[in-house]
Amino acid sequence: MSSLAHFGFLTLPEFSMIAFSSAVEVLRMANYVGRAEHYTWSIYSTDGAPVHASNGIVVRPTRALDDSSLPDVMIVCGGIRIRDAVDDGTRAMLAKLAGQSMPLGGICTGAYALISSRLLDGYRCAVHWENRSALYGEFPQVQFADELFVIDRDRLTCTGGTAPIDMMLNLVGSRFGQQLAAQVSEQFILERIRSATDPQPIPVDARVGLSRAELVEVVRLMEANIEEPLSLDELARLVRLSQRHLQRMFRFYLNVSPTHHYMTVRLKRARELLRTTNASIARVTAVCGFHSPSHFSNAYRALFGHAPSHERRPTA
Repeated sequence: MSSLAHFGFLTLPEFSMIAFSSAVEVLRMANYVGRAEHYTWSIYSTDGAPVHASNGIVVRPTRALDDSSLPDVMIVCGGIRIRDAVDDGTRAMLAKLAGQSMPLGGICTGAYALISSRLLDGYRCAVHWENRSALYGEFPQVQFADELFVIDRDRLTCTGGTAPIDMMLNLVGSRFGQQLAAQVSEQFILERIRSATDPQPIPVDARVGLSRAELVEVVRLMEANIEEPLSLDELARLVRLSQRHLQRMFRFYLNVSPTHHYMTVRLKRARELLRTTNASIARVTAVCGFHSPSHFSNAYRALFGHAPSHERRPTA
């Protein structure tokens, strides 16, 4: 993917403007701070006509999808009512591009166009958490991931919102080095560049369903009590459940024990602090409810595969 220089953006009806502009703006800013035309981009539609985004703004394409002048990679930009926006003609066009060995991508719900065209069978794929459960059962050949974005061979997929910024910054970094990517992120006032290993934040009620109000409440209590963690007995008492019932709920819906989930919540908070603040490791240890530095370090290594100090190492 490091050789990609000309990006095409296929805008589908009612596409997400924030996801589209997040991707394009990284390319523009890379040219600006790099003082060179590192990237070019073109906007496409299936018929060459202007396309309305979900916010009503019209984006006029520079080319029709069947134009003979094609980019190095085509990224499908989706939004609301994506199933209505993808028809057989769109699928046929994407299949033709895939047949020409063109790398393909999807941002926001744009991945659905590739999924329903069977162009992501056998690939890892990132989709917005709101759409994942429906697609998971419908397309078992696709390996759905929880990450913000996935780059798997000649396929790039990304969740919605501002996550395309992170995916494009990672592409910039792989081609021109992390220094240029960091300069772009600084222009956008970003605290850090999220990587492909960063999971997308999925609300617990989306994972377990609103009918499990007690479980949702317990997780929120955990997230609100990091520095002074509550005991399992306190958590159970606050939601008026027995410890045994609480254990069963966590095992059934989240496939972990309450203790393990609470530990993960605290360690993820620690990683966020280590990556985005100048707080010392000792301070982060205390703020995240650990009384022993060795316990913190061992737990951190077990979850993330490296010591807390690794987060403070400068990137190349």
